[in-house]
Amino acid sequence: MTRSHQARLGRAAIAAAAATAVVAGVAAASPEAHNVRTLPKLSLIAATTSVTLDSWKEDPGVYLDLGTYVTAANGPFEVRVTRKSYDDPVVATQVLHDGKKTRTRTLPQGLVNDFSGLPDFAEITLTDAKGKQVLSKKEGFCPNNASGRVRPDAPSTSKYPQSCPVNPFTLGSVWGVENGWASNTYAGYYSEPVQLAAGSYTAKVSVTKKYRELFGIADKPQTVKVTVRERSWEEGPGAGAAGTSAHRAAGHAGHGGHAAGHAAAPAGGHAGHGAAARPEAPSAATTGATPTFNVGHGPYPPAPPALPWALKKADGLRAAQAGDGAGRTDGSRQAPALSPNAQRPAGPANVPDVPKPDLRSLPAYGITISDGGEEVPGKDYLAFSANVWNAGPAQLVVDGFRSPGKELMDAYQYFYDADGKQVGYTPTGTMEWDPRPGHEHWHFTDFASYRLLKADKKEAVRSGKEAFCLANTDAVDYTVKNANWHPENTDLSTACGQQNSISVREVLDVGSGDTYTQDLPGQSFDITDLPNGTYWIQVLANPEKRLKETNLDNNSALRKVVLGGTKGARTVTVAPVGLVDAN
Repeated sequence: MTRSHQARLGRAAIAAAAATAVVAGVAAASPEAHNVRTLPKLSLIAATTSVTLDSWKEDPGVYLDLGTYVTAANGPFEVRVTRKSYDDPVVATQVLHDGKKTRTRTLPQGLVNDFSGLPDFAEITLTDAKGKQVLSKKEGFCPNNASGRVRPDAPSTSKYPQSCPVNPFTLGSVWGVENGWASNTYAGYYSEPVQLAAGSYTAKVSVTKKYRELFGIADKPQTVKVTVRERSWEEGPGAGAAGTSAHRAAGHAGHGGHAAGHAAAPAGGHAGHGAAARPEAPSAATTGATPTFNVGHGPYPPAPPALPWALKKADGLRAAQAGDGAGRTDGSRQAPALSPNAQRPAGPANVPDVPKPDLRSLPAYGITISDGGEEVPGKDYLAFSANVWNAGPAQLVVDGFRSPGKELMDAYQYFYDADGKQVGYTPTGTMEWDPRPGHEHWHFTDFASYRLLKADKKEAVRSGKEAFCLANTDAVDYTVKNANWHPENTDLSTACGQQNSISVREVLDVGSGDTYTQDLPGQSFDITDLPNGTYWIQVLANPEKRLKETNLDNNSALRKVVLGGTKGARTVTVAPVGLVDAN
């Protein structure tokens, strides 16, 4: 069990998860049935023989983005990662593509224990100018990380997601390197910066033995000359691309920092509704460590979800022009606004017999005790993150329409047949404009409800947060039927409309969920006068049952907590959920 003590509400370390995906319906095969000739050929390469890295005086430490990549040839490299429930361990299965046929092999038990990537995949050693070893470390590898094609005949786009999820309650994901593509081995924010003095170094990067043997990777370490230079944010924009990176970092806050921009979250994690963003890692603009516009809800930026530079062969591998285009995504892409219907639906409402969404809740996480700060002194709050996701098999599509001069929009849920044709709609409540700083967008009312229940499951406190701007911030389970590995409305600046919008479309895609971090007093439980003891945090989707779903019996998730301490110094002990012990 984990315990959290008093903390300022705005500083709650609440992370959300990021996007991943999985192919479904592949027949399993034993390792013995696997033909080694169908294995993709994986290679470790370096995009350049030398890099310059910055150590910032205000935030000392060097991020080891050395420009090394894993390439895939003779077919894509694909791994599914799943768990049956929170009581079951994570299982990794490699999917082997041989023309139109696919087979699988289960990877060794215990190889992975979460969804963030292959642990201890790369080994890095650094020696200084005198040949003395100054660093030796191992880093995990997210195959979905910062990728681009390395052959002109490779597929123009990768079918795999752009990051690996770190949400503790993820259920299923897929990792992959597309055939003819390369993925950066740099672990980004999964990796702590290292302390290096300004000077010259030699880096040696290799794939650890267990992965070389498992995936047939040649033992060919890559050597990169490294120059570390000391910088200061005070240098300003004139310092070049690296200097401007740190200045761009202030803000980018997901649902909570709309006006200031958007912070990317832990890969696949996505920043949070209402949370202040941790600045991005200081780095050159082409390294892949800069923000992505596909963001969510929480304070942490991710490992780079986009291509740091495209690679091509011409007298050896070298960096190509950075930018967003076919086969490469450097983070400059901004998700387009989702367009609602041009006008209100006409004719009688009807709910046809077609696939519908299935809204489910994840257990609360990121749980901490917070105070009201200077605005609400003398208060104790129980803060947490909450996620409602769509298990499918159909999208949740809600359009809001505004009558001229009216404050509220009328909301309608739409239904589609197997060909994507709209075949019905039904009224489903309203949308309201939220003018508070950090929101400033249209919220769909009564999408979810947060309640603190007593030990006997009777309600003690209800959160005031019941209206939401829907966005696909977390890939919860891309193994479900019809999961969309590349949802559109992950950029909140375009997903939820403006004050003068006449209509708005909000979509929760299949396999994805929407995380809100509870980091404001009005969005947390006021526990100032609650006695110590056992309680349950309930996250309840579709509380008024206004939305039409395939199943209304799986909308609630509970998380057991025990409150202790004294007023002004309250504590919370958070119970694990099965094998998941993450507050």
